[in-house]
Amino acid sequence: MLICKCYQENKKFLAFLVATGIIVKLGDAYCFSEKNKPGEAIKGCIMDGKLYPFGEIARTESCFRCSCRPDAMHCCSLFHTPTGYDKENCKVVFNQKSCDYDVVQKSDPSKECFVYSRRG
Repeated sequence: MLICKCYQENKKFLAFLVATGIIVKLGDAYCFSEKNKPGEAIKGCIMDGKLYPFGEIARTESCFRCSCRPDAMHCCSLFHTPTGYDKENCKVVFNQKSCDYDVVQKSDPSKECFVYSRRG
């Protein structure tokens, strides 16, 4: 009975570690801030030639989540760049609709490749 209980506790702890690792990885995004020039941000912030209103922006045309304030615009990517995949047989293609990278076979782009690591 004691062995069984230890196994169950270890199993719960392992599940906790995996869940924590996933949450940390999902929070790893590329972020940047751009200060606005004095008097420039009267109605909002400009990014890639487009005016975004003050406040939170869920998704820009460039696939970033941003916060626009009179002094600066702070943004984080909605995508993570694939780094671990079969580079010999697969290629990376940015999907503007989903704001993420697809990794597909070079010989048949309709087939996806397995990705085992990404970076933000």
